[in-house]
Amino acid sequence: MSSLPTADSFIPRHLGPSEADQREMLAALGMPTLDALIDATVPANIRFKRALALPAAMSEQDALAAFKQMMSQNEVWRSFIGLGYSTTHVPAVIQRNILENPGWYTAYTPYQAEIAQGRLEALLNYQTVITDLTALPITTASLLDEGTAAAEAMQLVHAAKDGRDTFLVADDCHPQTIEVVRARGRARGITVHVQPANAFTLGANVCGVLVQYPNTTGAIQDHRALAQQVHEAGALFVVATDLLALTLLTPPGEWGADVCIGSAQRFGVPFGYGGPHAAFFSTRDEFKRLMPGRIIGLSKDATGKPALRMALGTREQHIRREKATSNICTAQVLLAVMAGMYAVWHGPKGLTRIAQRVRRYATAFAAGVRRQGHTIVTNEFFDTVHVKLNGGRTAADVKRAAEARRVNLRYLADGSVCVAFGETVTDTDLADLLACFGNGAAPSPTELGALGADHRFDATFTRSSGYLTHPVFNTYHSETDMLRYMRKLESRDLSLTHSMIPLGSCTMKLNASAEMFPVTWAEVGGLHPFAPVEQAKGYTQLFGMLERALAEVTGFHAVSLQPNAGSQGEYAGLLVIRAYHEARGEGHRNICLIPQSAHGTNPASAVMAGMEVVVVKTDANGNIDVADLTAKAEQHSKNLSALMVTYPSTHGVFEEAITDITRTIHAHGGQVYMDGANMNAMVGLCRPGDIGADVCHLNLHKTFCIPHGGGGPGMGPIGVAEHLAPFLPGHPVVGTGGSQAIGPVSAAPWGSASILPISAMYIMLMGGEGLTLSTKVAILSANYIAKRLEHAYPVLYKGKNGFIAHECIVDPRGLKAASGVDVEDIAKRLMDYGFHAPTISFPVAGTLMIEPTESEPKAEIDRFVEALISIRAEIDEVASGKLPKDVNPLKSAPHTLEVTLANEWTRAYTRERAAFPLAWVRERKFWPSVSRVDNAFGDRNLICACPPVEEYAHA
Repeated sequence: MSSLPTADSFIPRHLGPSEADQREMLAALGMPTLDALIDATVPANIRFKRALALPAAMSEQDALAAFKQMMSQNEVWRSFIGLGYSTTHVPAVIQRNILENPGWYTAYTPYQAEIAQGRLEALLNYQTVITDLTALPITTASLLDEGTAAAEAMQLVHAAKDGRDTFLVADDCHPQTIEVVRARGRARGITVHVQPANAFTLGANVCGVLVQYPNTTGAIQDHRALAQQVHEAGALFVVATDLLALTLLTPPGEWGADVCIGSAQRFGVPFGYGGPHAAFFSTRDEFKRLMPGRIIGLSKDATGKPALRMALGTREQHIRREKATSNICTAQVLLAVMAGMYAVWHGPKGLTRIAQRVRRYATAFAAGVRRQGHTIVTNEFFDTVHVKLNGGRTAADVKRAAEARRVNLRYLADGSVCVAFGETVTDTDLADLLACFGNGAAPSPTELGALGADHRFDATFTRSSGYLTHPVFNTYHSETDMLRYMRKLESRDLSLTHSMIPLGSCTMKLNASAEMFPVTWAEVGGLHPFAPVEQAKGYTQLFGMLERALAEVTGFHAVSLQPNAGSQGEYAGLLVIRAYHEARGEGHRNICLIPQSAHGTNPASAVMAGMEVVVVKTDANGNIDVADLTAKAEQHSKNLSALMVTYPSTHGVFEEAITDITRTIHAHGGQVYMDGANMNAMVGLCRPGDIGADVCHLNLHKTFCIPHGGGGPGMGPIGVAEHLAPFLPGHPVVGTGGSQAIGPVSAAPWGSASILPISAMYIMLMGGEGLTLSTKVAILSANYIAKRLEHAYPVLYKGKNGFIAHECIVDPRGLKAASGVDVEDIAKRLMDYGFHAPTISFPVAGTLMIEPTESEPKAEIDRFVEALISIRAEIDEVASGKLPKDVNPLKSAPHTLEVTLANEWTRAYTRERAAFPLAWVRERKFWPSVSRVDNAFGDRNLICACPPVEEYAHA
């Protein structure tokens, strides 16, 4: 009897090069087999000696069925918990056309502005929402979550008020926000005092204060007098607030706030058991160069046409390094786009209507529980009603009644109860809630109607200023209009749906549809992050499965999933190291060794963790200078805390001396922090824990297939050796972490939990064998590119046997003297060929760092190589004088459709050469929507909200 056929394998769907392609690529490298290439590339002394102990690969259908069964254990109750998270409707037109659309979620951070104008406009919309609602003029294009945004605000006011080291926090802020701020302050040497706002002592050492408006139990307080007192004391005023409430309430910027922070989650983004959600951060103009994250600004292109780009580029943290005021690298772009589109879809009238409706339900509920004999703690509230129980009714009674109706409420330690209303509330919800607080009988519709409902506030708090008056928020309210607007913006962005994005260190690989499906399931997105863990059994199983898989892949003892970005993983890992030293009575260890070639977030993270950075040299081959490292480890032996090292190196090479390096650090009492940005070259071949690392963060949005989302979301979990496990991050609301846990590094216990299914699905679909093969093919593809390009552009660094890891640095700097062409010209010219540029000028200024990943087919790789070789030929024509040095295809790139079809064409090359430099470009032409953007003009004339109507009309 013949065996039954096996299910269809996903592995060849993920891998771009076919087996035949791989043979051709190996032949070009002179290698007989893929394993022979790996043996020549990865040092034998660090090779993993066995197969990964992971379950076998599953088909897409089987994996989805198994994942559905697991997540079906989650119980999606109606949650009125609040604490900064609210129920909301995700508009279907936004869910289908943005959240579920690879044209939006596979794009990269908009570093190349000319092919990212759609995303940039969507982010400018988001920024306009924030500036209008908070009444502060400068805002970022989103941060990670509300808790960390508050911590970033503390750092801003601390930097602005140099020499003042005390930060006051009102005790009625959200508890997770308080603890994130405390943890960050402890690391930075800032004293954080948590107390009632009316007890603040505004001494000369106070840099700023933080209050919540409305506060964590819903009360709206008049902080005008406090704001004046803070300013008179020379300090700054930070307000955590609620965007929907600000459609009705006087915005903080009008009564004294210097910084506003909060979450945009309730603008059409699901709970997601904690994320991802876009946080917001706005401030006054004088603080713009201290702001964390990124700002989208309006500039102009080479033709004078309005054009958008990331503004204030000189304050990017990878440039400021150890002088950085933040380590934020990615934002929550996809979620900010969703929140901004939510405001576009509803407009100011729609948002006001939603806010009034929420407020009316809250006031109706308050009236109902008053009739039942209970006390409302405050008469001024927006969506959250704080109930003091009377008449013998206890919180336990309410909880039993609520649980019988599958309703979650917030129960406070003093026996009172908070009920927070969101957009999705219905009459049935209101009746059930009143029944929980009453005698068990639900009010009739007539009784509900008799309660009365009023959206108005006391005049002290009522907003009088307008907001969202720009046409973009008052135009697209039919689905036809909205659909076309979103499609117009999508068409201006290059994403993985168009061509490969060969960014070194950023690993723009396939984000398979099957991996993405679970994200929008109700049992994944519908859970409040602070719902009882008994209702999240599916998530509990998911976390355990993913932690075990990541521990196996990295060789570590334990994993924390809390950090919700790679930068936060770095920060968390360093705090864990710091806590370990402190627990052993060696809290004086504060020196962090960092190689010159490190990612810019590394020194920034070390500073955030309260460490002092000492830079280690690199040698002529791009490797860590072992002699310099040894000398500095000896010099700082008594105070050595950690080494931060990226492996393979940022130069794309497996350094032979890595085990000697880790032994040297350990010999001097330090710990080894490994930046896992380049893990795509290691999975299944070698493991950080086996080569001496004590902690490592993993960019799940790189190696483990979470899409980049146009610049976020991401996840950055950390793996740690056994001796560091007790210090993994904890959380004040839901128990996590080790027995000696550091404070939380994210607002939610498991960070952006709802995107973890993507990585889990990837691992299920690939299995250990598929993951290992992926790594091998990634290394093959990178070496194939390096080989094909080496005659046109020197490959800067190679390993001992002449091979590279998963990425290579090619060096065009030698061409500039004769041609005047620099790396930016090459990057812009690649757009005319339909490609996003590789990473430019990092880690070596003037170079290109290329990473193809394992997902790109050989045919696509060949097209990319042909484009770069064609560009090299153009450079040679400029150098030889066949093309002028000033106006040539490179200096004038990119060429828009408008420029190419202009009536006048006086350039020394043809229109066809401008737009269609190779024959195959005609078949897949992507037209940049603007010409080269003038960055300097944008910085000199910073506009970070929607421009005036006259400007907008020409965009």
